[in-house]
Parts: sequence; structure tokens; C-alpha cells
Amino acid sequence: MMPFEQAATVWSIRFATLMYAAGLLSMLLGRERPARALWTAGLLSYLAHVVFAFHYVHDWSHARAAAETARQTEELFGIASGAGLFLNYLFTVAWTFDALWWWLDEDGYRLRRRWTSVAVHAFLAFMFVNGAVVFAQGFSRWFGLAAALPLFFLWLGLWLGSRGGPPRARC
Repeated sequence: MMPFEQAATVWSIRFATLMYAAGLLSMLLGRERPARALWTAGLLSYLAHVVFAFHYVHDWSHARAAAETARQTEELFGIASGAGLFLNYLFTVAWTFDALWWWLDEDGYRLRRRWTSVAVHAFLAFMFVNGAVVFAQGFSRWFGLAAALPLFFLWLGLWLGSRGGPPRARC
């Protein structure tokens, strides 16, 4: 049995992964109400993960988090860089802003320019795959892959079935 600190950190990100995937699935299928609720649940769970990771793993130290990011990046790619931590910060801001926009200006969110949706979702998806698959280990990596692959194939199928280019979240 894993200690609470580790369980809280690991399971909060697994739940966030599940809610992120379910939220995107709902968006792609045009199910706006459940999509927004799932999207928000994923964000809240992700924010809990960030708090748990900084509290239990990094002792609220940006330097320790950057050093760990650099270690993992070197282990995977041979380059010791903590720059990925800043991308994680940007991911946090982007997802938070996206969810807040959806709650505070539903019509504006729904009517936003296509390039805005594509840019936001491309960045979030890139970060999601990096966090849930590339940098994950063991069961968490398989869990992330199981969440990402069906979404990719659904998106691809919708894209190939449409004439207007890649599908955009209908919400």
C-alpha cells in the first residue's frame, strides 16, 4: 500500500487524465453540458495534483521541481533541461483560463475563432501526451495511453469524415 502523499499525488493526476479524456470525448461528440463539467473536474483534479506534487514531492521549491524536471528530461532525451516546468506552468494557466472562459462567457467561448480552439487544444493535447504518456511510468503510462489513443482515433475519424479540416470542439 502506498503512503497517502504518494497516493494523493498519483491518483489525482490519474483522475485528471480520465476527466481530461472524457471531457474531450464529450466535446468531440458535441455534448456541451457534460463536456464542461468533465473538463472542469479534470482541471480541479489536475490543480490538486499540482498542489500535492509541490507540497509532498518538491517541498514548495521551484528549484527542486526544475531539478527533477531536468533529471527526467535528461533520462529520456539526454538533455538536462528544466524548461519543461515552465511549459507545465503555461499548461496550468491555459487550462484554467480555458475552463474559466467557458464558465464565465459560454456564448463567447462557443463562438470563439477556430484558430483559438485549435491552438489551445493542440497545446493542451501536446502537454497531456507528454505528461500522461512520455514522462509517466508503469501503470500511469498505460493509463495515459489508454486515454489518449481512442481520442486520437476519434478525432482522426471526425477529421477524415469532414470536409472542413480538423474537427473543433463543438463547445
